[in-house]
Amino acid sequence: MKLNKDRRIEGYWLATPVTFWTQKVQEERRRKLRARVELGNVTFTEFMRHEEINAYLLRLAQDYPDIVTAEVIGQSFEGRDLLLVKISNGTDANRPIIFADAGIHAREWIAPSMALYIINQLVENPDNANMYQNVDWALIPVANPDGYEFTHTDTRMWRKTRSPGTICYGADPNRNFGYHWGESGSSSWQCSEIFYGRHSFSEVETQAIRDYMLGYADTIKLYIAIHSYGNWVLYPWSYASAFPDNADEHQTVGELFNDAVVAVGGSNYTVGNSAQLLGTSAGCSDDYALGGVGVNLAYTLELPGGGSGGFDLPAEDIQTVVEQAWSGWQAFHRYVEDTYGNV
Repeated sequence: MKLNKDRRIEGYWLATPVTFWTQKVQEERRRKLRARVELGNVTFTEFMRHEEINAYLLRLAQDYPDIVTAEVIGQSFEGRDLLLVKISNGTDANRPIIFADAGIHAREWIAPSMALYIINQLVENPDNANMYQNVDWALIPVANPDGYEFTHTDTRMWRKTRSPGTICYGADPNRNFGYHWGESGSSSWQCSEIFYGRHSFSEVETQAIRDYMLGYADTIKLYIAIHSYGNWVLYPWSYASAFPDNADEHQTVGELFNDAVVAVGGSNYTVGNSAQLLGTSAGCSDDYALGGVGVNLAYTLELPGGGSGGFDLPAEDIQTVVEQAWSGWQAFHRYVEDTYGNV
């Protein structure tokens, strides 16, 4: 099989060491693409890097110790910290939790920005203090930090993790969860963008998310995987064209999100069953949350797209997207508080 000069094969990077020249090119790209934000601060006019995101989370934990806890729940294959922020003002172990992760697909840059905006609004906007009185929040802004950094320094449209294979890097972490793993809508070909991995939970990043969910299985009432793009609020099942027992509740709560976004001038989100709307995709995190862990409600939220390919939303659109979607998250919170807050 013939290789071309940039060491690609059928459009995928080979699992071989980079040359000195390639490292120099990556270094220059890294310099040009770095967001201009002082460590410890946050911005919604630039896409922040993983180091900057973690610095902001750690600063919040330091400045707001009564409500913010930053916890390293694992490390990526390349050794980056997977940092989770929990926001709570109570010590009751039975309080309902809204749990969300973002950036599991590396190229979806708006997803970490959404998670950061939620954290920013909860912690640094006093008007939202009521939102953690009866409900706890747990968020992982960058669930695939190796891939996320790779999109900043090398290949903008990279999707997968960065664990090495025999000829291609990475697995699709959103096909790697152990609920109907390896079935329809995933691939055994390691160079595929939907490669499901060597086995279920082969990726350390998905292991960390799994372990956190299992540790709080009794209290996580709402799980949301933040993705882009396409204006979708999707619920299980993804592995097959079938509905969960509480599909009506999923539909109702998803429509609450959409109605809240539209009410503030945002674009309409289509709410519905994932497999029926977009086709099957086995091994997804929302299926695992609902079927493997027993979380009450589980969604994949696909934020609006932009740019030339949908995933490359211009930085000047970050603020609009996250502000409008925030209204939907407030609706999610109201439902969880009303339904589970006094249980």
